[in-house]
Amino acid sequence: MFHYHCCLRTLLYLNNLSKTPKCCYLLLLQPHHSLNTTSDSDQHSFPVSYLTNNCALSPQDALKASKRLRFNTPDKPDSVIAFFKTHGFSDHQIQTIIRKIPLLIVYNPIKTILPKFQFLASKGASPKDIVATVTRSPNFLCSSLDKNIIPSFELVRSFCPSDHKAITSVIICPSSICDSRFKPNLQFLLDFGVTRSSIYRLLTSRPSTICCTDLKKALEEIKELGFQPSKYNFCVALLAKRAVTKSQWDAKVDVLKSWGCSEDAVFNAFRKQPNFMLRSPDKLNAVMSFWVEELGWDPSLLLAEPTLFGYSIQKRLSPRASIVKYLLSKGLMKEGASLCTPFYLTDENFQRSGFMLRSRDKFNAVMHFWIKQHGWDPFVLLKAPDISGFSLEKRLIPRATVIRYLLSKGLMKKSAHHFL
Repeated sequence: MFHYHCCLRTLLYLNNLSKTPKCCYLLLLQPHHSLNTTSDSDQHSFPVSYLTNNCALSPQDALKASKRLRFNTPDKPDSVIAFFKTHGFSDHQIQTIIRKIPLLIVYNPIKTILPKFQFLASKGASPKDIVATVTRSPNFLCSSLDKNIIPSFELVRSFCPSDHKAITSVIICPSSICDSRFKPNLQFLLDFGVTRSSIYRLLTSRPSTICCTDLKKALEEIKELGFQPSKYNFCVALLAKRAVTKSQWDAKVDVLKSWGCSEDAVFNAFRKQPNFMLRSPDKLNAVMSFWVEELGWDPSLLLAEPTLFGYSIQKRLSPRASIVKYLLSKGLMKEGASLCTPFYLTDENFQRSGFMLRSRDKFNAVMHFWIKQHGWDPFVLLKAPDISGFSLEKRLIPRATVIRYLLSKGLMKKSAHHFL
C-alpha cells in the first residue's frame, strides 16, 4: 500500500511539471543557494571596489561598510567627494572622513551636509575651521541640524559671552554637543554647584569631559580632594584628573618622589595648582634637575610653588635664576626674600624689582657714570634697570667708550646706547 501511494504522488508531481512553463521548470532545477548569490555579490562588489580604490579603505573595512551601503554607480559617491573638494578638503582629509563614517558617501551633500557647513559659518567658523572640525569629527554631519545641532549650540551659547566663544567649543569637539549625555550632564554640573563660569572653561578647553559616563564619580573624587565646586580651580582639577590616567599619575608622582618629595607634598601641590600634574614626567624631572642640581636649591621650595613647573627653563627659569643668584652672591636680596617670587613677576616688574635691589652705592655709581660722565638721559637707564647690575669696570665703561665713538661718527642712533 505504501508503495502504491508513493507512485501516485510521483505521477501527480510529474503531471503538474508538464503544465509548468519551461523557464519556471529550469528555476526549480537550480540549487536553492544560487538564487541570491549573484544579487548579493552585485550588491556589495561595487561599493567595496569604490571604497577601496577611491577612499583608501582596506578591503576588510570596505566589505564591512558595504553592508550598509547601496549604490551600483559612482554618481552619488562622486558627487560627495566633489562637494568636499570644492569646500577645501584635501584627498587625504576626504579619505579620513569616509574611513571614519563610510555612510557619508551616499549622503545628499546639498541637502544634508551643506546646511551644517552654512550653520557653522554663520556663527563665525572660518572655512579652515570647518575643514578641521569635520575632518576631526565627521559624525557631526550625521546629526540633525534642527533637532540636535542648533538646540545644543544654543545651550552652549547660554554659557558663553558670544557666538565666537561658543563656536570655539564646537570646533574643539563637535561630537560632544551631539552626545545624548551633553544636556543632562550640564544640568548635573549646575546642580552639583559648579559655576557657569567654570562650565564655560570646560566648554572652551575640553568639552568631551562633560559627556563622560562617570561624571558623577569624577566630581565626587575632586570634591573629596578638597576642591569646592563653587571655586574656579574645581573644574581645573576635574580637567587635570580626566586628562591623566592612573598609570600616568603614578609615573609623575614617582619622578617627584625620586627628588625627595613626599606623596602628600605632591597632593598638596596638586591642590594648589591642578595644572601642575598636566606636565609630562620629563618636564617635571627637567625642572627639578635644574632647580636642585644646577641651582643647588631645596626641592621642597619648588614643589610649594607648582606653577613654576609650567615655565620654560630656557626662556624664563634659567635667565631669572642667573640674576637671582647674582643678587644673592652680592648680598643684594633682602633677608628672607622668597627665591620663587622673582619667577612670577612680569618682565617689566622683574627688571624693576631687580633694579631696586641694588645697593645705594651701586645705584649712585651707575647714575653718576650714566649722567655726569656721558650726559645720557636717565630715563633710558630706568627703562632698562638691569643695566645697573653690570660691572662698571668690566662692562659699562669699556662698552660705553665704543658707543661714544660710534655716536660721534654718526654710526649709531642716539636711542641705541642702552644696548650695554
